[in-house]
Amino acid sequence: MPKSSRSTPTRSEMQILEQLWQCREATAQTIHDALGGERSVGYTGTLKMMQLMHQKGLLGRRREGRSHVYYPLVEEQDTKASLLSSFIDTTFSGSASKLMMHLLGNKTVSRQELDEIREYLDRIEEDKS
Repeated sequence: MPKSSRSTPTRSEMQILEQLWQCREATAQTIHDALGGERSVGYTGTLKMMQLMHQKGLLGRRREGRSHVYYPLVEEQDTKASLLSSFIDTTFSGSASKLMMHLLGNKTVSRQELDEIREYLDRIEEDKS
């Protein structure tokens, strides 16, 4: 299915995708068990969500015995980049610098984290030179 026809994952769908990105493929029961206390729905709710994700083109599946084994059809990096881009567009008028200033102004950032951010910014600047 082409990327453009896939929808943006919801928060619940992202929880399922996170599990599948880690284990690569699993049954609905395995995912439901792995989510444990993260979701307040029963097994049938998890199964239905995964069936809908399959219809939306987020998950693929194959039959294995009496069960379906599900696997992600979307890449983790692409999905997260798309979600972040959408968030920046809608929340910070498309400005990554406003996001960073807000993030760094509202959280306690360790010396190590600041050094890592500086190193990353230096690498970006070098790559553009």
